[in-house]
Parts: sequence; structure tokens; C-alpha cells
Amino acid sequence: MFERLRHHGILLLPSCAIVSVSLSGCGGDSAQQPVAPPMVVKIVTVRAESLPNIIELPGRIEAVRTAEVRARTNGIVLQRLYQEGTDVRAGTPLFKIDPREYRARVQQAQAALQRAVATQANAASVVARYRPLVADRSVSGQENDAAVSNLRQAQAQVAEARAALAESQLQLDFTTVRAPIRGRVGRAEVTEGALVSGAEATLMTRVNQLAPMYAVFTQSNAAFLDTLESLRSGNLQIGNPDRIEVRLVLDNGSEYGPLGHLDFSDQSVDPQTGSKIVRAVFPNPEGLLAPGQFVRARVTAGTTRGGLAVPARAVQFQGAQTSVSVVTADGTVAVRPVQLGTQLADRWMVQSGLKAGERVVVDGWQKVRPGQKVRAQPARDAASAPTTASGR
Repeated sequence: MFERLRHHGILLLPSCAIVSVSLSGCGGDSAQQPVAPPMVVKIVTVRAESLPNIIELPGRIEAVRTAEVRARTNGIVLQRLYQEGTDVRAGTPLFKIDPREYRARVQQAQAALQRAVATQANAASVVARYRPLVADRSVSGQENDAAVSNLRQAQAQVAEARAALAESQLQLDFTTVRAPIRGRVGRAEVTEGALVSGAEATLMTRVNQLAPMYAVFTQSNAAFLDTLESLRSGNLQIGNPDRIEVRLVLDNGSEYGPLGHLDFSDQSVDPQTGSKIVRAVFPNPEGLLAPGQFVRARVTAGTTRGGLAVPARAVQFQGAQTSVSVVTADGTVAVRPVQLGTQLADRWMVQSGLKAGERVVVDGWQKVRPGQKVRAQPARDAASAPTTASGR
């Protein structure tokens, strides 16, 4: 058989060698495939620094002074004397109640006073006549004592009549309902023709003093105790505790311009909510703050030593969960859940979940996954941003 194969010019061994070479050539191609380099991410190194201790609290605007204008006498409302929603001075007439009945009472009291004064004058003349006659016993002592007693009774009647006249005049004055304080008067609670009662103190309108204004907030007692503990440990430093600045964020997210200051902290804790009342006072030159308005306060309560902050673009939000991606010592990516504090300009304060010295991914975290090898490069804006507070 070998002779026949040789006769046809076919060599078996070289053919096998060719097959072997071909197979080894295929294996060599697969071993030379290129490996993808690690993805480049931008990182910042978290450093401990002094950061403003900003506490955010929900609250509501209240007027510094609020006066309920109520009827102090009975009668029919004849006229409303003011324009609703305007500013008024203290003593400005607001309503007119029918005064005719009270004017008649004043006239009656005046007549009673005149009668009492005449009686007093007559009793005084009797005493004056009896005084010289008592010495020569032309008038008995008993008669003189009776005359003096009558004079004193007449004097008391005059005083009583004067008091009755003053009360009647006061009731007449109450028919003109005036603003008790300076401020902005609200809408009328009664109309012309309505019967108001002084005994029931019918509400007629309200006057609110709108400059300055109070912002009233609630703070949990636990947070208050944490602040005290930070003060005692030295981690929190407050320059002037009597001059703590407060900024307001309005309903539309804009920041209210004028600064306020804390002026009151309640000493009692609400047993149902476990919170305390905190109040700040704000100027209101343009009238933007109104009673009942919802606001959010940013209280700058000193400076926190050893605080941590990361760029806002490094924070990943998934519902109520927040996290950041960090590059570990071996160059792999790990996800760290973090608890955020207050936003400072373009950075977030981190309350827990990170330590100083860790490398946080600020650019490129969307393209990598946990456990993946990456090549970390410092971000150009890795330097600390200004720590001025801003709205979220």
C-alpha cells in the first residue's frame, strides 16, 4: 500500500504536518487578542474641613402682632369705613355702629349729673348756714350733723353721676370701631346691617403688623440634644449664640433676600411630637412675607469641625436612597450608601457613609459597575468649593 501511495506522489506524513501547523496557527491567533484598558474616571479625595453647620427646618410665617377687632357694644353696623387689605394706623376708624341709643344715654347721664350737682350745691349751702349757728346753739349739733351727712351724700351722687356719664360716653365711643394697632387690615367679617354684640364680642376684622415678621419652626428634641452634645465635645463652634443667622426659602424655591435671626427657643417639648418651637424674626420691607405662608429655614448654627463634603454631581439618587461610587485601594469601584446633610453651593455635606481620605468618583460613575477595575484621575475642580449655603 505504501508503494501505491508513493507511486501517486502522496506523502502522508507531510500532510499530517501541514494539518498540525494549521491547527497551531489557529491557536496562536486566539492568544493574541487585545485586552481592553481600564476605564478612566475622575475622582476627588474627601478631606475633613470646617463646614458651616446648617440646619433646615420647616416653618410658617406669623405676624409679630395680630389684633382681632371685635365689637365692644351692641348695635347695627351702619358703615364700613376702610378699604380691605390696606395699611392703617392705630386708631383709624374701621366700622360705624348705630350711635343713636348711646347718644341718648349720654344725654340722660348728663342730666343726672346736673341734678346731682344741684343737690350738692343745696346741701353745701345748708352746711354753710349752720356753721355759725352751731356756736351760739341756735342750731343743734344733731341738725348740723344731718346737714353735713346730706352734703357728703350729695357729693357721692355727683361722683356716681360723673361715672355713669363716663360709661355712657365710652359706650358711645365704642360705636366707632377703631384699629387697635398699626398694620394691614383684613377682610370684613360683618357687613352693613349686621347686628353685633358687645357681650359676645363679635369678630369684625383683623389687623396684622407685617413688619417685621416672625418665622416659627419646629425642631425635634433629639436634634436639639445632638447640637448640645456637639457643642460640649468641641466639634461645633458657635461664635455669638445670641446672633444666629437664618435664611428663608420660599414656596417657589427662591431664597428670601433679607437675613433673619433667632430670637426665641421654647423651653418645653411637645409630648405628642417630641419637638420644640424655634422662632426667628425677619424684616419685611417689600411685604413678601404674609401670615400663614409656608417656608423652609436654613439656620447657620456655627461651624462643624472635621466635616465632609462631596461634589453634588457625585451623588447618586435612587428614590429615597443616596450613594456615591468610590475607588478602593486595589483600583476597583465600590458603591457606598451615604446620608446627606445640607447642600452647600455645588456640594453636599455627608453625615455618614464616608471617611476622610476616600476617593469619590465625580465623573464617569454612570459607565462603571461595582467591582470593575478603573484608572482614577483627579478632577480639575477637586479643590474645595466655597462653603456658602444655597437652596437645593
